[in-house]
Amino acid sequence: MTPHLLARDARRIERYAAMADTARFLHPIQQALLHRRGWLKMLAPRASGGAELPLPQAVRLEEAVAAVDGSMGWVLTLCAGAGWFAGFLPPALARDIIGGKRVCLGGSGAPTGYAEQEGDGEAAGFRITGRWDYASGAPMATHFTLNAVLRANGQPLLDERGAPRIRAFLVPAEQVQIVPSWGSIGMRASASHSYRIDGAWVSEQYGFAIRPDAATADGPLYRFPFYSLAFVTLAANIVGMAGHFVRLAEPCMRRRRHAAQDLPLLEVPEVAALLHAKQSALAAARLHFYAVLDHSWAQVVGGTPLDADAMHAVQASSLALVAAARAAVDELYPYCGLYAAHEDSTINRVWRDFHTASQHSLLLP
Repeated sequence: MTPHLLARDARRIERYAAMADTARFLHPIQQALLHRRGWLKMLAPRASGGAELPLPQAVRLEEAVAAVDGSMGWVLTLCAGAGWFAGFLPPALARDIIGGKRVCLGGSGAPTGYAEQEGDGEAAGFRITGRWDYASGAPMATHFTLNAVLRANGQPLLDERGAPRIRAFLVPAEQVQIVPSWGSIGMRASASHSYRIDGAWVSEQYGFAIRPDAATADGPLYRFPFYSLAFVTLAANIVGMAGHFVRLAEPCMRRRRHAAQDLPLLEVPEVAALLHAKQSALAAARLHFYAVLDHSWAQVVGGTPLDADAMHAVQASSLALVAAARAAVDELYPYCGLYAAHEDSTINRVWRDFHTASQHSLLLP
């Protein structure tokens, strides 16, 4: 497991990013790098063959990859995040899956299918049917995770409040049909297609709950709340892409001239001040984000669960970082010229990726 982004790996990712965007999936060399570096298993339990990387280290790696190629950073984040679920599976099953060759877990969180209970005892299991959207990295997934409404005898099972019971499941790719549906302007190479399952049967051990008290792995990584983990990993991708955009915007602004003053834009005081302000605001939001993440991680490592206030702090710092990223990208883009609107330019791909990824439902302003 390589826990950080090496310079040579960054160059390799960058070299194939445009080709991946055109092909609408990660280049085979990018895919091979994900496997060779062990990144897709970086959040899986060490006991099952994963790296069980400390969360702050994993988040910084995700940001670094997204700062080179948004689609690759996103696939890494979502698929490694699905691998985190191995910490909630029966240990023997987790070892079988994570120990597999070129394993990659993908999936979707919306409960848009159902799982019918069948059998009892050792023959107990579920028959799963449904369609789920936005499974990043779907073409390379060996297993798919999903949420489904539980049913028995054709009727939804209800919890103590009368709401349908929902459970998470893991299904091998052989029982899944990918539905090509990803037609977004950006994040093209993430291949975040839909998938469907038509009556696939899985044994009871393939169902799991995603709660700290339901973890089967012992480490602090599996006591970190799921939604807090989701916020920090997604926000890291957004700031990675935003930072990439800002770095590419500066030379565009240096080349472009102000029509009225006949000066390079960066020699116009107001424009130079805007660039500096956005760089500073993004850096400050990023610094605060990592301070909150590092503090919350230290708290969990020390054995103290995150309470509602701590989880809110994680969410708030994540959304503040996303807001600063949006402001930087959207306010600098008008100064970048038609080059930034050219579909084949790197800055345009980064702009498209940023505005697609930041539409994730958790990142609403």
